[in-house]
Amino acid sequence: MDHGGPSDTGDDSFLVRPYTITGGRTRPRSQVEIETVVSSVPYPPRSPSLLPPEMLSIYTLCQNWRSVAEVSALLRLPLGVARVLVADMAHEGLLRLHQSNPGDGPTDPRLLERVLNGLRKL
Repeated sequence: MDHGGPSDTGDDSFLVRPYTITGGRTRPRSQVEIETVVSSVPYPPRSPSLLPPEMLSIYTLCQNWRSVAEVSALLRLPLGVARVLVADMAHEGLLRLHQSNPGDGPTDPRLLERVLNGLRKL
């Protein structure tokens, strides 16, 4: 009987993979908002070539500053997975988080446009 579920095709990887990428965690270890801008550090504490594929992709993509929403959209990662991986990588000293505080004044309209474009790509 065909139920139309992913197991009928024998490919459950799209259901399991995000869970395995983050080690089962669904929340980042530190606060990382979707509008947080991320950049790769120029001299990481370990060789990026040793990173898992998803982290290497994030590290490479963030050679140019990107919002977490852009990382998620451009790499086709679920937003929650992107947030967890970005937080982990920042904790390991591989990425810098450039977060603005709401009390610092108005948010740069270019940043808002980039976040909006990233969300549209989701």
